[in-house]
Amino acid sequence: MTLTLELNDNKEAALEARAREHGLSAEQFVQQMLDRELEEPGRKQSVSAMVREIWSDLPDDARAKLPTDGADQVDHYVYGVPKRDQ
Repeated sequence: MTLTLELNDNKEAALEARAREHGLSAEQFVQQMLDRELEEPGRKQSVSAMVREIWSDLPDDARAKLPTDGADQVDHYVYGVPKRDQ
């Protein structure tokens, strides 16, 4: 089946940007979304599965910028409090 969608400029730009974030073409990104929704409609995913899915799409350069002490210093990164001594 071939499906044609009419998107306004803002939605088209948003779609292309999201696809690039995942290293995909707009078509591949939409296909991936459809596959997920149609294969498992209304699925309830565990938090750990959601985290794995998000991490799998995270580019290596973005992953390299994440703090290595995130678990120990969560209050600093989430709330901005000063880091605790280790």
